Amino acid sequence: MTHSFDHAEAWYPVYYLKDLDQSQPTQFTLLGRDLVIWWDKVTDRWRVFDDQCPHRLAPLSQGRIAEDGLLECPYHGWAFTGEGKCDRIPQQTEDSSAQTSQRACVTALPTTECQGLLFVYPGNSENAPNVKVPIVEPLNDSPEEWVCIDTFRDLPYDALTLLENVLDVSHVPFTHHRSVSDRAYASPVELEVTESGKQGFKGVWEQGPRKGTLGRQDTTFIAPTLMWHDLTSKQFGRTMTVVYATPIRKGECRLFARFPFKFASKLPSFLIKLTPRWYSHIGQNGVLEDDQIFLHYQERYLEPKGGSANFSKAFYLPTKADRFVLELRQWVNQYNADPFPDQPLPPRLSQETLLDRYHSHTVKCKSCSTALARIRQIRRGVAVVGAMAWAIIPLLALFFDKTATVAAIVSSGVALISGFGWFGLGRLERRFYEGRTIPPRNLAQG
Repeated sequence: MTHSFDHAEAWYPVYYLKDLDQSQPTQFTLLGRDLVIWWDKVTDRWRVFDDQCPHRLAPLSQGRIAEDGLLECPYHGWAFTGEGKCDRIPQQTEDSSAQTSQRACVTALPTTECQGLLFVYPGNSENAPNVKVPIVEPLNDSPEEWVCIDTFRDLPYDALTLLENVLDVSHVPFTHHRSVSDRAYASPVELEVTESGKQGFKGVWEQGPRKGTLGRQDTTFIAPTLMWHDLTSKQFGRTMTVVYATPIRKGECRLFARFPFKFASKLPSFLIKLTPRWYSHIGQNGVLEDDQIFLHYQERYLEPKGGSANFSKAFYLPTKADRFVLELRQWVNQYNADPFPDQPLPPRLSQETLLDRYHSHTVKCKSCSTALARIRQIRRGVAVVGAMAWAIIPLLALFFDKTATVAAIVSSGVALISGFGWFGLGRLERRFYEGRTIPPRNLAQG
């Protein structure tokens, strides 16, 4: 049906370019389809294949990029060019040519790079050139004036749930109280949809956030994966909240969050650029965890009530604050736009798993994984220095006289400082692995 929205016939971001490793394959799942991402040094471009060798269906993401730049299967060494053609089969004799068969090829998906992201097209490759890549158009306007903070995380709920949540501007003062907002900012919210169609919708919040102190906020949703809020204030200049929701499988998606700023003064931009990316990610992971647990539960409460198809009865949406949520759910139903129709949600996850940062972000983020390795290394060094300082104290007392007391005091100080440093680095290290059990909004007032 042309009336239906076909999720396969769209471009999706799968990785920030800065987080990909050109020396080895990377696995990703898109719309329930396992893929392998790898750098083709022969043509100097990223390639994306189905993650299955045609020989015995071994995952190519477990293989390697061979010396000649081809993707090599880990099972029997079959190797593939960037176009997906099999170049060699080590097991066949010289007079054989099984590698020329179409059955020896791997399916290669169209890719493109835009605004620092790698996009993949999972549908009919012939359609890819005619489908617009979903980018944030305002960022192409004077790009040198923008400074952008970005993060990503694999979230334990659907892409539609993520989009619904970020389109819901009225939850921010309550859910994110004491992290990025405050309950004192809560006020009546009147949202208006100004355009709507199969490819998305636009809306406006005339008053804007923080009781109107920041000015009007405009919202854009580009189906099926991108939305952004856009506002310009006298205090801060122009700021945007950009979210891509890439569907991994039913009940899981990858969030790409971008926060572009265009300040009137150069100082804020300078300070943002000084902040290490990994340090920003620690804070942003905390904000994501403000609502991560209850959104995971919310999906499971909605499912037995009929899911999105029955949202108008399952949800009570009496105010204009829910206008964008209503529009998104109506878009899903009008255009049959659920990417996983009739698929059940996986079982509910434990709180420990829901707050896991290591597997959902750190290990996949070049900035955070590098920072974590360095922190571990520094912590081991601090422990060695502290241990040596404690060990030297009795030796000083044994072999020296007057100078022993001063040296012992210095050694004790070094040991204590090392101990505090070791403890502090340990706390920092844990923030790469796990989130807070109690969100800031629920902490005792102090």
